[in-house]
Amino acid sequence: MPAELLIRLAWRNIWRHRRRNAILVSAIGIAVAGVVLLNTLLRGMQFDMQNAVVDNLTGHVKVLAPGYLDDPGIERGFAPGSAWHDDLEPDLVAGWAERVRVPAVVMSERETRGIRLVGIDPAREGISFLASVEIEGEGLADTGDRRLLVGHALADRLRTAVGRRLVLIALGADGRPREAGYRIAGVYRAESAALEESFAFTGADGLRRLLDADVATEISVRLTDGRHEGRVIEVLESAFPGLDVLTWRELEPRAATMAAFADTALLIYFLIVMGALAFGLVNTLTTAVMERVRELGMLRALGMRPRSVVAQVVVESSLVMALGVAIGLAAALAVFSLMADGIDLSAFDESLASFGLRPTFTPVMTPVDVMLVTVLSLVLGLLASFYPARWAVKLEPLDALRR
Repeated sequence: MPAELLIRLAWRNIWRHRRRNAILVSAIGIAVAGVVLLNTLLRGMQFDMQNAVVDNLTGHVKVLAPGYLDDPGIERGFAPGSAWHDDLEPDLVAGWAERVRVPAVVMSERETRGIRLVGIDPAREGISFLASVEIEGEGLADTGDRRLLVGHALADRLRTAVGRRLVLIALGADGRPREAGYRIAGVYRAESAALEESFAFTGADGLRRLLDADVATEISVRLTDGRHEGRVIEVLESAFPGLDVLTWRELEPRAATMAAFADTALLIYFLIVMGALAFGLVNTLTTAVMERVRELGMLRALGMRPRSVVAQVVVESSLVMALGVAIGLAAALAVFSLMADGIDLSAFDESLASFGLRPTFTPVMTPVDVMLVTVLSLVLGLLASFYPARWAVKLEPLDALRR
């Protein structure tokens, strides 16, 4: 039977049972829309975790001295040299930064807190969260700036403000404590209160002079695309033999595990929802076939071949599934457009920070995910249609006409 005739017959049969097929199409649309929207939430969580880790002074790849993670300190610094970055291909790397990060104690007139003191080159920090923070007062001028940039939450804890002085204590290269007074140049507001409380920044050269060590404790590299990770690691391992070259997943295993879980959770949810939908589709199509026993028997008696009967049922179910998928995708896109700018979860800031998430959650919809849901839905619909189609082809024409 010509394909055009099969499609016409299937389309007419769909409109003959409008209510039943409308319910079925609605169920398919709701299921597809739900899967796609949950996909955007899980994918947004995955991307947000990764970006938060990369922004939080980690980068995609980091160079550290062995043992630094277990016992961070200036004594585990290293001389980075001046030409190591020449071997990095510009199209692979968005930027890099050499830093001096040490644990320190900061004291105001009223409070004392433990922090992570980071010496930076402000011009290189476009790869970290410092590139997007709001600053009350002034930012750091250069690597020799001996002023402090502190977080808003830390300033509140210390009950201090821009222009006031703080005392910092950190261990020098000889293992003895170094103490110095710093004036607050600015107070930054980050997306997470945890960041604001944890980090204070000053010029890298000024911190080196205080600690009496002309070294860096870390080099962070941000990539233009995570797929370039392997090539950049090879360059860094060649440039820094004997040092640890670690990815963000190795530095933040909890966030990496949560990000990887998103893919598994997405697949499980899709299989559950679409599996239940497939059973409903089989039952509905079987009912439809049973209602059309006399019609199918007539077609068989007029000479329609069994494979044409199978094809008609399969085409009909495929059209129903395709229509439901199209409606579901349209609904998902409409809802996604309403929350594409982000969902404000600042009320749960502290809880989100423990999972590596930001207070503004942005769902992410990728063409690959949409295509995957579409293709798998159509395939499931096609497979689900074969059982009622095989049942229909087993009908004997005379028996069907007697019913």
